[in-house]
Amino acid sequence: MAAAAGAAGAATSGPDKATAGAAATPALKLVAGSNDVTLDRIPDYGVMMDFGTHVVAGQKPVEIRATRKSYGDPIVAKQYVGGYPVSLPKGSVTDWSGLSKFLHVTLTDATGKKVLDRDQAFCLNGEGSRTRPDAPDTSPYPSECSANPFTLGAVWGLQAGWSANTYNYYDEQAPTDLPVGKYTAKISINKQYRDYFKIGTADSAVTLNVTIQDEQGCDPGHGVVRGCKSKVAQSLKPGTMKSAALTPNAKRPTGKASVPKGPKPDLRPLPAWQITVAPGDEGPSAQRDYLSFAANVWNAGPSKLVLDGFRQQGKDLMDAYQYFYDANGKQVGYQNTGTMEWDAREGHNHWHFTDFARYSLLSSNQTEVVRSQKEAFCLAATDSIDYTVKNAEWHPQNTDLHTACGNHGSLSVREVLDVGSGDTYIQSLPGQSFDVTDLKNGTYYVQVVANPENRLFESNTKNNVSLRKVILGGTPHHRTVKVPPVQLVDAP
Repeated sequence: MAAAAGAAGAATSGPDKATAGAAATPALKLVAGSNDVTLDRIPDYGVMMDFGTHVVAGQKPVEIRATRKSYGDPIVAKQYVGGYPVSLPKGSVTDWSGLSKFLHVTLTDATGKKVLDRDQAFCLNGEGSRTRPDAPDTSPYPSECSANPFTLGAVWGLQAGWSANTYNYYDEQAPTDLPVGKYTAKISINKQYRDYFKIGTADSAVTLNVTIQDEQGCDPGHGVVRGCKSKVAQSLKPGTMKSAALTPNAKRPTGKASVPKGPKPDLRPLPAWQITVAPGDEGPSAQRDYLSFAANVWNAGPSKLVLDGFRQQGKDLMDAYQYFYDANGKQVGYQNTGTMEWDAREGHNHWHFTDFARYSLLSSNQTEVVRSQKEAFCLAATDSIDYTVKNAEWHPQNTDLHTACGNHGSLSVREVLDVGSGDTYIQSLPGQSFDVTDLKNGTYYVQVVANPENRLFESNTKNNVSLRKVILGGTPHHRTVKVPPVQLVDAP
């Protein structure tokens, strides 16, 4: 541990006496935006404990990489100092929400009674900005800590001189329902991290005056009251902001199509999760039982998947082209890969690429018994799956479906799945979920197949199928489903 702490300290120490001042600056420090904080108490919900505190990096960035070899292996995380891995304190990382038990939070009321006493994880990728004029004006690190249960690798970092809000959306514990009144909050960095990062007492704790009031509402034009659970507040959660629409090539490609040697995407499906069974919501579907699930296909690289669609004149159909790039990112070829179609259904209203994935329910002997009607997809980097793979893009170009896939008047669109990211679809609608009404109780498998018709060109097609075991039980309209873990990952 002493060696690890010394290496962590080296991240902020200069190489000679000329930089002794930099050595006095801790790698990280805890600061408060204000000593007086007002939080909203929301009826039937409680208080979101976002105190407006931040962790600020010192003279050098702090970077951590977390990986697991398989779903049967634990997550291993290391700090990277000067490009070299350094062990973190034992127990620092247990999931993908960040540094475990980094902070300790206590809240006492006006009588001195302690009403809150808990540890809290910290995400280095939290919402933040630079804190001094000489700090770099951009940060290379991702904007959030992943919450996908089947994530394989993550990069967390805080740019030199930048801050990160300590409120961790991905370690959000149950809100505390406290009475309106005056409180005192103490937020401190726990000892193992103080020792590791060599943080002094003055830089590791803050004390705040906290007022809890009944919810006052939110004014979208004038910011958000901390703790407000309105749509405005929810839009501040990382990954929910709309991304800029991508620009396709000015015209459809001409000349001889080719599939050159070199980097290509590698599409891999994750095991299904969020698996539930229930009757449909209304109409005829209410008399049927459906197995719903979430599915994700991600790109392990080393090249991004880039598709342009160009509209066929007068039709709700586009010709789709996949582009290929060399190791320097220069476009070196293209090939037609099928079509994109307009989906006018409520909740969609955008262009879908056909044959990106296929979902089936298999019997115990792994023969297909039900197939999802979902066959076309608007590609977006909704989840980070492994940002430690070669050429991973830590700032995906498109992360939402609102801007990624055009509108009905579009003549062309560009859809991209960057390296390291995946696209999650929740299959809950009749036709997309599996109708299990007439299926016997027993063992089945949710199968997710990437690139089922081999229309897309990949670096590897031998890893395009995933299976998730499910066990159906119960009686009609009262069906049950048991979902065994995938090795160490218990994500029903």
